Amino acid sequence: MTTANSSLNNGFVSLVGAGPGDPDLLTVKGLKAIQAAEVVVYDRLVSKEILELAHVSAEMIYVGKKLDFHCVPQDQINQILVEKAQEGKRVVRLKGGDSFIFGRGGEELEELVEYGIKYEVVPGITAAAGATAYAGVPLTHRDHAQSVQFITGHVQKDGREIEWHSLAQSNNTLVFYMGLKQSGHIMDNLITHGLDPEMSCAIIENGTRPEQRVFQGKLNELSEMAEKAISPALIVVGSVTQLHNKLDWFRK
Repeated sequence: MTTANSSLNNGFVSLVGAGPGDPDLLTVKGLKAIQAAEVVVYDRLVSKEILELAHVSAEMIYVGKKLDFHCVPQDQINQILVEKAQEGKRVVRLKGGDSFIFGRGGEELEELVEYGIKYEVVPGITAAAGATAYAGVPLTHRDHAQSVQFITGHVQKDGREIEWHSLAQSNNTLVFYMGLKQSGHIMDNLITHGLDPEMSCAIIENGTRPEQRVFQGKLNELSEMAEKAISPALIVVGSVTQLHNKLDWFRK
């Protein structure tokens, strides 16, 4: 049984970002944390190759999530981390990409703080940076975009809508995480609020993995493109996506 603000444990939690898919993109610090872990609490998008880096004696706890289905609710994940740390275990919370970019890492750390549990954060390469790099799509480019915005395709927790006018009127590269199901909504709102229907865009499926696929087209074709793609996938909107065919090194 857990008690808030407990100081009776010697456990430690490492919040580790596993990167976007290619196991070689795991950081050295992340590797060391995984190898030292007694418990690994991991998500669906963590590759088999990275999981195999854990010690054979480590307890492996799957808490994966996919669209419209959570294997383990977030509050239970938080509780698992607390309980394992309070048992004095060295715990790795292993997430795809980076834990602080649409990974709920901050929520989990808040719970650890509440129970007085020590922790560290090991950043990972976020999907937007990794997938676009492997697709030959620079997030910024002097001739195309001077800034980039990361946006969640999920409905916000409090039900608020995205600031579509601001996004549509910017010259930024727009990257939508978890946006396949909302592709039609994204397309319609960007066009309605002023973004050129002919704007170049791309969907990157299974970014950085051997099965990576890139669908390229125009904004007014986005929902049609999304019907061909499967999760995990990123939606990238902006003229930088025009460079895909020229700079696509990964599939050559």
